[in-house]
Amino acid sequence: MSFSNRTWAAPKPFIPRFAADEPRKGSDILVEALEREGVSHVFGYPGGASMEIHEALARSSIIRNVLPRHEQGGIFAADGYARASGRPGVCLTSSGPGATNIISGIADANFDSIPIVAITGQVPRGLMGTDAFQEVPITDIIRPITKFNYLVLDVEEIPFIVKEAFEIATSGRPGPVLIDIPRDIQKEMVIPNWNKPIMLHGNASRLQEKALLEEIVRLISQSKRPVVYAGGGCMNCSEELRRFVELTGIPVATTLMGLGVFPCTDELSLRMLGMHGTMLANYAVDRSDLLLAFGVRFDDRVTGKVEAFAENAEIVHIDIDPTEIGKNKKPHLSICTDVKLALEGINRILEKNAAKQVIAVEKDIPMTKYNDNASLTCRKEIEEQKEKHPPSYRTFGEAIPPQSAIQLLDELTNGDAIICTGVGQHQMWAAQYYKHKHPRHWLSSSGLGAMGFGLPAAKGAALAKPGAVVVDIDGDGSFMMNIQELATIRVENLPVKMMIFNNQHLGMVYQYEDEYGDRNSMHSYLGNPSNQAEVFPDMLMFAKACNIAAARVTKKGELREAIEKMLKTPGPYLLDVMVPHEAQLMQLIPDGSSFKDSIRGAQ
Repeated sequence: MSFSNRTWAAPKPFIPRFAADEPRKGSDILVEALEREGVSHVFGYPGGASMEIHEALARSSIIRNVLPRHEQGGIFAADGYARASGRPGVCLTSSGPGATNIISGIADANFDSIPIVAITGQVPRGLMGTDAFQEVPITDIIRPITKFNYLVLDVEEIPFIVKEAFEIATSGRPGPVLIDIPRDIQKEMVIPNWNKPIMLHGNASRLQEKALLEEIVRLISQSKRPVVYAGGGCMNCSEELRRFVELTGIPVATTLMGLGVFPCTDELSLRMLGMHGTMLANYAVDRSDLLLAFGVRFDDRVTGKVEAFAENAEIVHIDIDPTEIGKNKKPHLSICTDVKLALEGINRILEKNAAKQVIAVEKDIPMTKYNDNASLTCRKEIEEQKEKHPPSYRTFGEAIPPQSAIQLLDELTNGDAIICTGVGQHQMWAAQYYKHKHPRHWLSSSGLGAMGFGLPAAKGAALAKPGAVVVDIDGDGSFMMNIQELATIRVENLPVKMMIFNNQHLGMVYQYEDEYGDRNSMHSYLGNPSNQAEVFPDMLMFAKACNIAAARVTKKGELREAIEKMLKTPGPYLLDVMVPHEAQLMQLIPDGSSFKDSIRGAQ
């Protein structure tokens, strides 16, 4: 994926708390280094090996520590903070189990290219390698799933390491960086050197020769069925992508990570592509003769059977990560650069070559010379597919279809809410039925698929974007995996709205059991087998325990009023939406299959 470097505003001039020649602890140096990087929030859970750092944080007037109730809740909150703001998220844990509890969060950030700086305390240097209490070699454990990691062995290296860690986490293709700091180094006194330069190579985005961009424009002009396939790598170039579409009239399909980079409400939006994407997006890509892949990695949930994916199309792949070019699907033309820079260059060529020429066609669709060859045919086919395959779902009398609840939420928030999710059916329904209009408004564990992501990510998003409407759309199973974060949300008084689709099952597993297995759902049922008539566990009791307003809704006729109340109530609110466990996803392309094998039914 391709992301621009350092997209957030530069921090204000830093005013140090210490005199330049004043010795201070390593922990204070670490905190000051974070302050110099513009950090305002740290999600830190204390322990014996990190106490010095927490004491230093308490002395800071710039950084506020937000106490999660579990280390995984802390790193997922840092992840949500980074996704919503574009700034690096920072989390802090102790050694041993504290450090190992953030591994899923590190893997998630690595999969989805999220800039996170994770800081872990470590046993003193003299005890390392002795199997000391709560000692684990965390840098060795997480090396394959980080962009880089550091074991600090010299207190004087802290300023340099922190500066370099933030540069690595945010430049090129972003990702997680871990800094492991032994406790004795945290206590050591020294006068820091803030001026040591960092020397990094290969992270700077660069634009390739103009000839390649001109070749892309030539391919566009000759194409009859071009389609843009946009991913998370377009997160920082949404405006450039919209301008490109305005100039060319090419329709856009997005990945799960790319939701919001191009508005779903635009007439040229094909919405989400892939296994759980729209029939329209999959049809357009399958029929395309030119696939413009911007900031994507051709992952299996998009391509299915990779050899059959866009098999008749010439493929242009633009991505900042050279390892992604040709890894899963060989392109006909590729550029290894930031998508933002490439689109800026392409747009300049399009604007220079000719002024936009609007041609009157059916339905008043604007056309330009770059899609004259086939826009009429291509757009007619798209319109036919829209009419042939409108969004649909199964209804269950007075029971609430989860898809309708998301459509209603979209209507009541005008598509402007920041949507966080766990992982499962609810995640895909939220992707399919909420009309995502803005980048960084869709926060979901896409590559790793980590259940329990939604609630803590919403906490991070609410802190990153105060004043925004933040909604965690979750499933009962996923929600319970980090339900302890309700306590943090309450004490921080974060206005997180929680809409739980409670079907008393692991819904995605149940659906797979129903379609591909022997329909034995004993291990996907989350209720009380001895009393299946009761709602178990009672989500309202969890909310009550944390003094959070909550309600349950069971009938379609009561849904609008319930969601309106959730949105209007100040502070956090939990809405337990009871949905039938028979509700299934709108569309499914089986693993390893192609679009032509897609399954569609009146779920």
